[in-house]
Amino acid sequence: MSEAAEKIFSIQKIYTKDISFESPNTPGIFTSEFQPQLAVDLNVESKKLEEDVYHVIVRVTATTKVEEHTAFLCEVEQAGIFTLAGFNEVEMGYMLGAQCPNVLFPYAREVVSDLVTRGGFPQLLLEPVNFESMYTEHVEQANAAKETATEQ
Repeated sequence: MSEAAEKIFSIQKIYTKDISFESPNTPGIFTSEFQPQLAVDLNVESKKLEEDVYHVIVRVTATTKVEEHTAFLCEVEQAGIFTLAGFNEVEMGYMLGAQCPNVLFPYAREVVSDLVTRGGFPQLLLEPVNFESMYTEHVEQANAAKETATEQ
């Protein structure tokens, strides 16, 4: 009977890869009534760096408009280098698509909040994200696409 491979999940490094903050309609936007509409776009990508070492990026883009004018656009790429070993293919997809982003998102959330405040706007606290649900939805969409392609 073979012994199951030990599962390893460790964080080697967490860092901010890219930051962008723009407030194209200042200072005029500060004199208008601030009733913002917020749109948040979230993206996760990962790639293998070497045996059992992976790079994961959580990209958050927050765009806030007042009427049709952009108040600010904030984009953050929060990245991490992780050691992942002993996982099968399905588990590895889950680790890279849900667990690693769960580790990175609080850092991205803090950077967004800090940038928005430094830009002179009220504090922006992004809602928590359910990466497990996002990952499951992504897998279901990919499977449905495969089934549709197979049927044709």
